[in-house]
Amino acid sequence: MKNNLFITFEGPEGAGKTTVINKIIERLQQHNIDVLGTREPGGIEIAEKIREVILNPAHTAMDERTEALLYAAARSQHFFEKVEPALKAGKHVLCDRFIDSSLAYQGFARGIGIDEVLSINEFAIGKRMPDITLYFDIEPAVGLARIHAHNEREVNRLDNESLLFHEQVRKGYYEVIKRYPNRIKIINADQSIEEVVEEVWNILRMLVVQK
Repeated sequence: MKNNLFITFEGPEGAGKTTVINKIIERLQQHNIDVLGTREPGGIEIAEKIREVILNPAHTAMDERTEALLYAAARSQHFFEKVEPALKAGKHVLCDRFIDSSLAYQGFARGIGIDEVLSINEFAIGKRMPDITLYFDIEPAVGLARIHAHNEREVNRLDNESLLFHEQVRKGYYEVIKRYPNRIKIINADQSIEEVVEEVWNILRMLVVQK
């Protein structure tokens, strides 16, 4: 097994990241790989409370800069309280969303600017970027349809944004991928969950499982 890695999962709403992460963690554990799964915003008590503020559907008056700063604050606490200690303990960390979400959603789709959002997030996490990022690509309309068909899934403030906004998010991710082509791997999320899991597994097993 290679050195432990910080692996992030990114993508628009309804891409299936959470389901895939859980299945990948199960497989890694079956191979006796020491792994921690977590999510953003949230993952720890303080960040979960910030998550409640950010994603509350009633908070429609939230300014885009407030939104970006809250995400950065939750990310900082989560990273230094949970992610970094796990990495230092030798665990692989799989995180559902990280800095690239802020770059795509707030930096590009909200129009704040990718560089501006990158700056506040570099301050928040000490410029620690993921070792590898898997971007789950899917048409926004398809992802939103999945959400509305999944009654048990949390419906948050971002889910209620217009289709145009979610299309901008996807464009934002493409811009982020241009910046970090060596770190970000594109996954076709418009497949069955089983097919997506296999695609992800084929990438990760070469990195974290002994040959």
